[in-house]
Amino acid sequence: MRVIFMGTPDFSVPVLDALVDAGHDIVAVYCQPPRPAGRGKKDRPSPVQVRAEALGLQVRYPESLKGDAEQAAFAALQADVAVVVAYGLILPQVILDAPTAGCLNIHASLLPRWRGAAPIHRAIMAGDAETGVCIMQMEAGLDTGPVLLRETMEIGRAETTGHLHDALSQMGARLIVKALAGLGTLTPVPQPQEGVTYAAKIDKAEARVDWSKSADEVSQLIRGLSPFPGAWCDVAGERVKLLGARTVAGKGAPGQVLGGFTIACGEGAVEVTQAQRAGKKAMPAAEILKGLTLGDAVA
Repeated sequence: MRVIFMGTPDFSVPVLDALVDAGHDIVAVYCQPPRPAGRGKKDRPSPVQVRAEALGLQVRYPESLKGDAEQAAFAALQADVAVVVAYGLILPQVILDAPTAGCLNIHASLLPRWRGAAPIHRAIMAGDAETGVCIMQMEAGLDTGPVLLRETMEIGRAETTGHLHDALSQMGARLIVKALAGLGTLTPVPQPQEGVTYAAKIDKAEARVDWSKSADEVSQLIRGLSPFPGAWCDVAGERVKLLGARTVAGKGAPGQVLGGFTIACGEGAVEVTQAQRAGKKAMPAAEILKGLTLGDAVA
C-alpha cells in the first residue's frame, strides 16, 4: 500500500518502523522542521526525521500545508492512505481528501475522552483507571472523526506518563498495521456526543505541587508530569523535580515532612520515589536524600 507517514516526536517512530516492517511503500514522510535545541541552540531534526533518513525515505518538513504548492505536492504522491500520529500541524480538508482512503490518525486515548494535545498526561492527572489507542478516520474537527479500531490498557497506580507513552506507542504501531490490513472491511464507529473531554497542552504553570490537595491528586500530578515537564516543589529554596510517587498512610500539615521523602498532603500523604535536583540526573529518592536535607517541610 502507498502510504504517506506524518509524525514528529519519539512517540511516532515505532509506528513508522511497524509500517516499514509490514511491507508498506512509504512514499514520503512528513514531520516538523528542525528546531533549535540543546545548549548551542542549533537546529536539531525531529526523531522521525532522523529515523526516516536512516531508512532511506523521502522526508518533507513544510512549515504549513495551507499553500497551493504544498497541497499539489502532497496530492502528486498518489497515496492510498496517510497515517498521522503526533504530527503537529492542522491538516486542511484538501490534504485530508487527497489519499484514496483519506487520513488515519493514531490517538492515544479512548475517544471521545481526551481529544487534543496531551491525552496521556491528562489521563494520569485525572486519575483515569484506563486509557488506550484509537485509530480514527480524520475529519476537519479536532479528533472528532469515526473510530475504526480501539484497544484499552489499564493505568497502574504507579504509572508515569513516560512509561505509558512507550506502551501506547507500541500499541498504536500494532493497531495501525491491523487497520491497514483490514481497510475497506472495518466499520467506522461515530464517536458518542457524551463524555467529550479536551486534553489541553501542558502549561508549566501547572507543575508546582500544591500540598493542600489530596494525596491522590498530588500523586497523579507528579506521575502525569513525569518525565516532562516534571512536577516540582521548593526544598529549602531549591527547586526539586518530583518524578515518581505513590500514596501512603500518613497525616500532617500540608507539606510537612513525615520521614524520608514522605510528605503530608491536605488528605493523606505521598511518598516521592524518584526526584531530580537542578543540573543533576534523576535518581531514586533514597539516593537523592543522601545529599539533600528536606527539613521539617517543603513548599
